[in-house]
Amino acid sequence: MNLPSRPAQYGLFAALLTLMLATRFHHFGDALHLPDASMAVFFLGGLYLRRHAAFVGYLLIAVAIDYTAITGRGLSFFQHYCVTPSYAFLLLAYAVLWYAGRMYAPHMAARPRALLGGLGVALLAASVSFLISNGAFYWWGGRYPQPHFAEYIERVWKWGPLFVRTTLGYVAAGFLVHALIARYARPRDARPLAGA
Repeated sequence: MNLPSRPAQYGLFAALLTLMLATRFHHFGDALHLPDASMAVFFLGGLYLRRHAAFVGYLLIAVAIDYTAITGRGLSFFQHYCVTPSYAFLLLAYAVLWYAGRMYAPHMAARPRALLGGLGVALLAASVSFLISNGAFYWWGGRYPQPHFAEYIERVWKWGPLFVRTTLGYVAAGFLVHALIARYARPRDARPLAGA
């Protein structure tokens, strides 16, 4: 798949940014009832935008959202339950998603096989990303005084499927939009003739 035109890239960046803004605040108890789409945003961003600068931009925006959400409630950012030394591992968790999408970009197309392949890559990337973020929080976050492997596996089993399912849901919605745009928005003279 070729890199989208510059105007299309701006539109995609804005659309993914809006999705992150609309859902990430919910992670800290906002009134919105949409699950956090940040992980899907990083995968789709890597797939469609690919640029390293865009990855850095989304990363900074994600941290800014967390900072605003926490301090806006009168809390200290660095004393919040979710902000521990393991917070730095989100960089790696997001990078896994971004660069997995970027790696798959040359194979992406509005065809069922390519879309299913993209979902498979997203499934693998979301699973690895969850293991990084959840594992770092559990083992190095300092919130569990006596961490042990059995409890860690229990947490993975409890939260992992929900995390991965949510990410895949957003990615699938993005792929549906991709397929619809490819089907109905391409130039008329590029569409196959009826009966041809």
